[in-house]
Amino acid sequence: MHFKNLNVQLCSKLLAVVSLLDTCLAVNSLRVDTTVGTVYGLINGTTPNVAQFLGIPFAEPPVGELRWSPPTVKSPVSRIDATSFSPSCPQYESSIPSTYNIDSRGFLITPGKTSEDCLTLNIWAPVTTQGNCTQKLPVIVWIYGGSFQTGGGETAYQIPSQWVQRSQSHIVVGINYRLNIFGFPNAAALNQTDLNLGFLDQRLGLEWVRSNIASFGGDPSRISLWGQSAGSMSVDYYNFAYPHDPIVSGLIMDSGTAFTPLGTNDPTHTNFTFVAGHFGCGNLSAPAELACMRKIRSREIENFLKAYQDNGTQPPISFNPVIDNRTKFANYTTRALAKGFSQVPAIIGTNANEGVSLVGWDPNGPDRTQANSATLNMFLCPADQTTKNRYAVGVPTFRYLYAGNFSNISPRPWQGAYHSSELPLLFGTSDIAHGPSTPFETTLSHRMQDLWLAFISDPVKGLPAQGWLPYAPNGTAVEFGKGNTLVGSIGMRELESVCNGVHGLPGAVPPQ
Repeated sequence: MHFKNLNVQLCSKLLAVVSLLDTCLAVNSLRVDTTVGTVYGLINGTTPNVAQFLGIPFAEPPVGELRWSPPTVKSPVSRIDATSFSPSCPQYESSIPSTYNIDSRGFLITPGKTSEDCLTLNIWAPVTTQGNCTQKLPVIVWIYGGSFQTGGGETAYQIPSQWVQRSQSHIVVGINYRLNIFGFPNAAALNQTDLNLGFLDQRLGLEWVRSNIASFGGDPSRISLWGQSAGSMSVDYYNFAYPHDPIVSGLIMDSGTAFTPLGTNDPTHTNFTFVAGHFGCGNLSAPAELACMRKIRSREIENFLKAYQDNGTQPPISFNPVIDNRTKFANYTTRALAKGFSQVPAIIGTNANEGVSLVGWDPNGPDRTQANSATLNMFLCPADQTTKNRYAVGVPTFRYLYAGNFSNISPRPWQGAYHSSELPLLFGTSDIAHGPSTPFETTLSHRMQDLWLAFISDPVKGLPAQGWLPYAPNGTAVEFGKGNTLVGSIGMRELESVCNGVHGLPGAVPPQ
C-alpha cells in the first residue's frame, strides 16, 4: 500500500517568545474573547510556535448543590487566566501494580492535583509566520481514557504541543469530564436521563468548542472527535446520542467502541446506596440520600473507593456508564442498521497487544491466554462488529492495527503494542521517558500524525488521497510499525477470523 507524505508547511525557524507577539498567530492574539469571558493564554520556550490556552472553564463548578447534576453553562466573567492546567476531576491512583504505575507513568495525571472544579478545556493552536492567517484550521477534540475512573488534561503522554508545533496546520482541544462516582453515579434520586453525567460534560464541552473555536483560528465545520479506550467508547456513545446534531464531521476511535464490555448494570442503584451507607447517609429517602452525600468531601469518597476496590472487598462495586437511553443504549446493532447515528466517517483501530497491560501484573509477563482474551473481547472484536455495522449502511470506516514496539514506551520485552502505547507517537511525546526515540520511531510518529491530520482536514477524501482506503469485507486495514515496516497492510479477513460477532473465538490468538 502506497502512502504519500502530507504537504504540511513547517516553519523555517523558531522565534523567540517576545517576537511571536508581533507575528501572525492562528488565534491572532494571546487575548481571546469567548462566551465565558476574555481568556489570556501563553507561549512557552519549549514549543514557541504554539499558543496554549489552558484550564478554560466551560461549565460552572459541579460542587455543592451542583454535585451530581448535569453541567451548567459557565456564567461569563471578565478575565480568565488560561496559562496553567486546571486540576483533573476527582479520582484515585490504584495501588495495584500495572504497566501504567510501574513502567509508564506518563499515562497518569499529575499526582494529587484533583478537584471537583474541573470542568475545563485546553486549547493548543499554531503560531505561523507564513501563509494566510485568516484561513480557519481543522480541529481535533480529545477525550481521554482511563476506564471512566481516571484521566485528565494534564497527562504527560497526552499533551499535543509538540504535534501542533510540528504541523502548524491544526488545533487540538482537550475536554475534562467527570469520572467514577462523580461522573457516573447512578443514584436513585437522579432523573433517568442524568445518570451518565460525564457524557453530558463532554457534550457541553463540544458545544463550547462549536461556539468559540473560530476565535482561536479553528473551523467549526471541521471538528473531529478523537478518543482512546474509555474516551474511544465515549466517542462512539456520542455518535449514537446525537445523530442529528453531532457538531463533528469525523470520529477517531482508538481501542474502544460502544460494544466494548465496560459498564455498570445496577437498576436498583445499590452501588451508590452502599457508598452512602458508609458515610452515614443510609436508610434515607433517595433525595435525602443524595443531599447527605453532597456534604461529604470528595477526597473522603475517593479514599473510600480506593481502599475498598484495591483490597478486592466484596461485594464488588462499580461506577461506569449505565444504559439511560439518552447517552447509552441497549442494542447498538439495531440502532446502527436503522442509521440511528451521526453517519460521519471514522477511523477505528486497535493495538496488537492490548491485553498484556490490562490483566494481572507479572514483571516477567502476564498470563497470555488472559491477555489474548482481553485483546479480542474488549477491543478487536468489538471494533470488527462496529465496522461491519457501519459498512452495512454505507458509512466509511478506515481501519488500522498498531503493532509498534519501542523500548522507551514498552521497556519490558513482553509489552510490545500494549493498550495506549500508540498515543505517545500521535501526541509527539514518545521521548519523554526511558530515553530518546529511534529514527524509525520518530518517522512512524510523523507518518501517523500526518494521516490523522489528513483525516481531520477532510474526513471523506483525506485518507483515500493518501492511499488509505475505507473498509471493505475483503479489503485491508493499515498496519503501523510492524517489524521494520512503517505503514503496511493486514487483511481484514485475518482481523475478523478470530471473532464471532463481538466475542473472540475460544483460544484464538490476536493477529500481529
